[in-house]
Amino acid sequence: MSLQVTDSDSPESGPNRPVAVSSEAPAPKTAAATPATQPATEPGSKTATETEAAPRSTSARRRLIGMLIVGVTLALLVEFTGLPTDPVKIFLCLLAVEVAWNSARPWRSHLGFVRDWIGVVILLVVYNFSRGYADNSVTPHITSMIHADTWLFGWATGGEIPSVWLQDHLYRPAHAQWYDVLVSFVYFSHFLAAPVVAAVLWFRNRPAWGAFVRRWFTLSALGLVTYFIYPAMPPWLAAQDGFLPAIVHGVATRGWYAIGMAHGGNLLNAAQLDAANLVAAMPSLHSAFALMICLFFLPRVHKRWWPLLIAYPLAMAFSLVYAGEHYVIDVLVGWAYVVVTFVVVGLAERWWRARRAARTPAVPR
Repeated sequence: MSLQVTDSDSPESGPNRPVAVSSEAPAPKTAAATPATQPATEPGSKTATETEAAPRSTSARRRLIGMLIVGVTLALLVEFTGLPTDPVKIFLCLLAVEVAWNSARPWRSHLGFVRDWIGVVILLVVYNFSRGYADNSVTPHITSMIHADTWLFGWATGGEIPSVWLQDHLYRPAHAQWYDVLVSFVYFSHFLAAPVVAAVLWFRNRPAWGAFVRRWFTLSALGLVTYFIYPAMPPWLAAQDGFLPAIVHGVATRGWYAIGMAHGGNLLNAAQLDAANLVAAMPSLHSAFALMICLFFLPRVHKRWWPLLIAYPLAMAFSLVYAGEHYVIDVLVGWAYVVVTFVVVGLAERWWRARRAARTPAVPR
């Protein structure tokens, strides 16, 4: 017995197409036709999950081996050639890390890192060479920073500038103290912190990488212009010229000798003097870069990390003043430059987004 009904939703014909429906019970399905009865996995064969896990395991093994090789190589380079401060060397180190971390990817994928970073490296090289010539034009300023620090802190230091007072109370000529080691690490972090942060952002968040680099180079450009307009002598050099009581130069690298890395400390001292601008005290870009990193990540990380972020620019400021590399006023002006940079770049980014939004045609709904 059969009935006829109409299937108005059938895609194969028009509406009211007759469809036969049988009232008889359908024939029972055999076990072979049941999807649930799949052939059993043979002994020794791999399941789909195991097959997918195999490439991941191989990739992780290659990454681990690659990172170990790069780590040992970098450690040997630091031991025999010193701590890297040149932007080209730092870039090559970061490229080696990128290749080791992404060793499973084809080589052409690594060209993206080179493409994005080549402009950064060129700008850093130009910046380093330019600041080396910024002290060849006019006589550097000396007494204005001394007066500023004395006016700010003389009431608490007996009329001395903070650099002189800190070395009188903390510096021990015979033996390096534990805080000297920390000062050396904090001071050297200036050369690596910004490039390493930028590299991490490049891996994890490309828009954030762009935002960080824009602030980084705007701040560097402002500092470079100031070095040409207002060359300023640091405390240790002013002391050598007789404008201040004796200030020990080299405190910033003293900690490396205390932990057995005398070669690295010697080369870092040489890097500071080779083609460097000895009268680039105003502003302090060491302190400025530290605060820039702090302010960039404060709105991006959990509040439990805020004390660590805030401690970094404060530790950098202490290290610079204690070592006689900068006056406190240099640090404060550097921090002010960071605020100006964030405001200017932030306004420029908002203007650019609004301009692009205005030029993009609206999608009709």
